[in-house]
Amino acid sequence: MPGADTTILLVEDDDPQRKTLSGFLSKRGYTVLEAASAAQAEKEAAAHSVDLLLTDLRLGGPDGIKLLETLKGRHPDLQALVLTAFGTVEDAVRAMRAGAYDFLSKPVDLDRLEALVEKAIERVRLSRENRSLREVVKSSDAFAELVGDSEGMRQVKELAVKVAPSKASVLILGESGTGKEVLARAIHRSSERRGKPFMVINCAAMPETLVESELFGHQKGAFTGATADKQGRFELADGGTLFLDEIGDIPLPVQVKLLNVLQSGQFQRVGGTRTIEVDVRLITATHRDLEKRIQEGTFREDLFYRLNVVSVTMPPLRDRPGDIPLLVDHFIRKHADLSAAPIESVAPEVLEKLSAWAFPGNVRELENLIERAVVLAEGSELKPDDFPPQIGQGAPPPPAGGQGLEEQVARLEISLIKEALARNQGNKSAAARDLGLSERAIRYKMKKHSLS
Repeated sequence: MPGADTTILLVEDDDPQRKTLSGFLSKRGYTVLEAASAAQAEKEAAAHSVDLLLTDLRLGGPDGIKLLETLKGRHPDLQALVLTAFGTVEDAVRAMRAGAYDFLSKPVDLDRLEALVEKAIERVRLSRENRSLREVVKSSDAFAELVGDSEGMRQVKELAVKVAPSKASVLILGESGTGKEVLARAIHRSSERRGKPFMVINCAAMPETLVESELFGHQKGAFTGATADKQGRFELADGGTLFLDEIGDIPLPVQVKLLNVLQSGQFQRVGGTRTIEVDVRLITATHRDLEKRIQEGTFREDLFYRLNVVSVTMPPLRDRPGDIPLLVDHFIRKHADLSAAPIESVAPEVLEKLSAWAFPGNVRELENLIERAVVLAEGSELKPDDFPPQIGQGAPPPPAGGQGLEEQVARLEISLIKEALARNQGNKSAAARDLGLSERAIRYKMKKHSLS
């Protein structure tokens, strides 16, 4: 039937007229909700999904046009037909300006009503289709940096698209360099918060004593060196998203305060007494086993469950070698301004060698290799000579016996930092930019690994 799955809200204070119209439309397959006043109509619209408003102009209170204006704000695809026994040009103009599809005079010509209802419902369908397409395009643009078409990456994107519009906390798991921050930014850009701030803190890249101040801010005089009031990242991210990378490294005392913010939306600055209220969506990430840390007593179980409302695991690059050509093309375009001449192709041997490499540093390592190759390339094609000699000698050697993930990550960090420093003649600021770190972060890591 033409009216299947279509709901019409009929608002008419004349009972016989309302019953006549309702019966007519019901026989044509439409679901009809009846209301005798604007107030009753608003209640019906709040409780049901409404496709078409069919309302009398004069309702003995707020008129039909006022009702239309109110409902349009809640139901963006809503179409409306306005009825009146006292039709004037002025009324018609008001109705159209309010967003009415058309205007009918009483007594109602039922054949004309049926034709206009069908056209208005078709307008609803097209409006919803266009909005759906806009959402798809918006999501597609938001996730453009998340490159990959492998099964693992498709699952990541599908879950991220579902969770992005919500307020739920997201915990992103995965090895270092898999693109956890890229995913967090994509979720933010695809959410209703995309016009608000996206703030980032790497909990492993700063001394424990500074983490609390960075998150919650401090008052002047709260500690040595606090020479002025300072807003924390929670305040700066109000209305937007706060991404806490390496959440597994956050100190236990700060975990307590973080849990309180998640539960109440309120906190106090370090050294302050004023309660500050914020609306922040939290996305966290870690390469650590948080459940193991809970058993060890270094991570709060109640905080884990607050953070882990939805978890997404980024697959390591070695598990999706089919994505390597797509990533190579993406990074060539990203770093095109570094090349002496435009890079137009990649030698087949290069892709073969890259596909055979296990990439302990994951996508970050691949980007570093492509950036290096783009800089060194002498022609329009990337060749094997543009890459380090170890690439192409198979997978990197297995770690020494007894070395776990943390030790391997430490070895990789040391290697990447040394390479970045060598490329930049020991300039820490330039090396930090190469690695996507702040200067403070690279200095902290160099101290941590005894490189300074």
